[in-house]
Amino acid sequence: MGKLAIQLLFLITFFLVLVSRILPATSQEVEDEADFNYDPNGEKGPANWGRIHPDWGACSNGSMQSPIDLLSERVDVVSHLGRLNRSYKPANATLRNRGHDMMLKWEGAAGSIEINGTEYLLKQCHWHSPSEHTINGKRLALEAHMVHESLDGKIAVVGIMYMIGRPDTFLSSLTKQLQSVAGTYERDTVAGVVDPRNIKIGSRKYYRYIGSLTIPPCTENVLWTIVRKVRTATREQVRLLRVAVHDESDTNARQIQPINSRTVKLFRPEDKDD
Repeated sequence: MGKLAIQLLFLITFFLVLVSRILPATSQEVEDEADFNYDPNGEKGPANWGRIHPDWGACSNGSMQSPIDLLSERVDVVSHLGRLNRSYKPANATLRNRGHDMMLKWEGAAGSIEINGTEYLLKQCHWHSPSEHTINGKRLALEAHMVHESLDGKIAVVGIMYMIGRPDTFLSSLTKQLQSVAGTYERDTVAGVVDPRNIKIGSRKYYRYIGSLTIPPCTENVLWTIVRKVRTATREQVRLLRVAVHDESDTNARQIQPINSRTVKLFRPEDKDD
């Protein structure tokens, strides 16, 4: 092969790599609900997600779908997974109305978590009401999903569930922005500098399993970490998250999916039963 041909091949390869980095990955959550909704009897409802677009097939045919029921009798209690290492930092963020939920998207570097030696960068947080995952068959009032992505495109989600009770301090800090969104149909609202460290977990115990995104395209091989401790939020905070979306729906929670042959682990530290 001549020198010119080698140079040309190198340039083509470089261009393809560059394009793959720039274009959005099809594994990412859909950010516009125009093509799907949560109507159980509708043509765009969850039962039909897998037939709406060719690349949404996993929503119907996947074997590792989320959410699931975290049944106590089914989990394997382990102590070797290690504490969830969160290294977050404040960064500029935007509240985005995605039509099915409110998403808080960090525009700058907001830190990361490390799982099994892999670093996953924090990208966004959004909320589902009621909770998507259930504990022993019971849904809770709210579930937050902190979505992370590694440099090679792997996705890890940290889920935090809430029951009705005292105000959640992080949601309280976003009240004005959410009220502003509720009063307008603008897609994006500047949230300013937001510190993800203020999203409290409060426990070292967590569930761990391999699942999927819970909205189209329902991409599988997502690493799920569900915090064991259930936190609290007020009815008004849960209501405001739904009102701000303007979708006239009472829910944005997908139905429970079959666990099939998957293993669900519950990490419980040996040194402290918290």
